[in-house]
Amino acid sequence: MIKAGIVGMGVIGQHIAKAIDNGIPGVTLAGVSVRTATTAGGFAAYSLDDLIRKADLIVEAATQAALLDFGPAVLTAGKHLMVLSVGGLVGVLDEWARLAERHGCRILVPSGAIAGLDGMKGAREGAITAVTMETRKPPRGLAGAPWIEEQRIDLDAITGETLHLRGSGRARGQGLPRQRERGGRAVARGHRPRAHAHQDLRRAGPGAEPAPDHHRGEFGRLRIEIENVPSDNPRTGKLSYLSAIAMLRELGTPVRVGS
Repeated sequence: MIKAGIVGMGVIGQHIAKAIDNGIPGVTLAGVSVRTATTAGGFAAYSLDDLIRKADLIVEAATQAALLDFGPAVLTAGKHLMVLSVGGLVGVLDEWARLAERHGCRILVPSGAIAGLDGMKGAREGAITAVTMETRKPPRGLAGAPWIEEQRIDLDAITGETLHLRGSGRARGQGLPRQRERGGRAVARGHRPRAHAHQDLRRAGPGAEPAPDHHRGEFGRLRIEIENVPSDNPRTGKLSYLSAIAMLRELGTPVRVGS
């Protein structure tokens, strides 16, 4: 039985906690850690240190800043770490991977808003020549992003599709870290995949910065399109927490499907 602890009880944390509470074979909820007790949603709340001691696996459902703060402590304690704020791994993943190896644990990253990562992981066993990701969001979904604030972009003034940022997955992750995709350009409009996804894509794909095309390589060409339905929080796509729940379900079963 895997004892899972959740850090952060926003929309994502709440849904994951409820799914475990409703029953995931092989997984039980050790508790949650929140800044304010009233946000625990009725689940047992502990200090972060106590939760790390009680759990086998810590699910990060907070923020990139929080992840950077407590991630090393989780791994040093020999506990598995599931990361949803994937952009927070930029610049530290290699160091954290060595830490996890040293202490006999793993860093787990759900696919989140990116369908097709299994295909990309298979494709990278051959040669990949180009990867591009394009994200569209409602304008207010970009509120607070560093790139938007640095450029002083008035989101309320946008009335039609507008290209805001074209660049590498790293640039996207740093400029638009509140989202959860990774790839080529951000367009304010009406769909909403999210922006940590670009870091997922870089890890699953060739390991280089995306080039101007879709996923193309020795295997052929792969093109995937997703239109997310917003969750209770319009910044959060439902696939973000559904994929985390699916990963937890696979951890507790003897059969795994997909690479």
